[in-house]
Amino acid sequence: MERRIFIGDLQGCCTPLERLLERLRFDPACDRLLLAGDLVNRGGESLAALRLVHSLREVTTTVLGNHDLHLLAYARGLLGKPNAEFDEILADDRAGELLNWLQHRPLMWFDESAGLAMVHAGVDPRWGPVQARECAAEVERALAESPDEFFANMYGDEPDRWEPDLPEAERLRTITNVMTRMRFCSVDGRLDFAAKGGLESAPPGFAPWFHHLHEDWRAWTLVFGHWSQLGLYEGSHAICLDSGCVWGGLLTALVIEGEERYIETVDCGRR
Repeated sequence: MERRIFIGDLQGCCTPLERLLERLRFDPACDRLLLAGDLVNRGGESLAALRLVHSLREVTTTVLGNHDLHLLAYARGLLGKPNAEFDEILADDRAGELLNWLQHRPLMWFDESAGLAMVHAGVDPRWGPVQARECAAEVERALAESPDEFFANMYGDEPDRWEPDLPEAERLRTITNVMTRMRFCSVDGRLDFAAKGGLESAPPGFAPWFHHLHEDWRAWTLVFGHWSQLGLYEGSHAICLDSGCVWGGLLTALVIEGEERYIETVDCGRR
């Protein structure tokens, strides 16, 4: 029986990924790997992680995280601060192939038959699965058809609330912020980017995004990462797999095999 192995943020931690796959006895012939984004940055092994995931691309789905988008923007000269891990990737003789593959990863993944979805950070409380799929597809089209324009307009905290009639550049920025950066939001979808702690750190009027889920997600489970201060979290409709590997925590996998679900981890040992 096929196993689906969901894994949280790598952030350039390739050795823990190899150890976790070994512990799980990962078999590309019968297993499917699903990564919640942020393959690169800070862990010291970004090129190795990107190479490994790319080598498994036929059996792997990864959604884009904010650090993956940072790499793609950096490659276009849009970030001034030097980044040694990104420079190592750009100097690799397969950089073009790796970056092109990364750029064409989805923002969100869905399996309607299994009631499973995956996104790096979260979804707007006004979006059900249909609207979330449409918003993700809008950004994916921009990344495929007009990437230079997309990245030139990607950065910024405003607007802090998605609306369908926003100008295109602002609408794309807001969708990207929701799906790759959000932790807390208001019930009407207003975003807060200042608070980065655990559940108890929500500002007044805000709550973790998954406390405001649209009712159309009631038959779904959303898998996400991004939120290391939250850590492994198993809610009724949302599961966070970012357990802070890059900060010395754990690299966490959710394994689904038929009706069975279980968690497996490895200690990342970084300080």
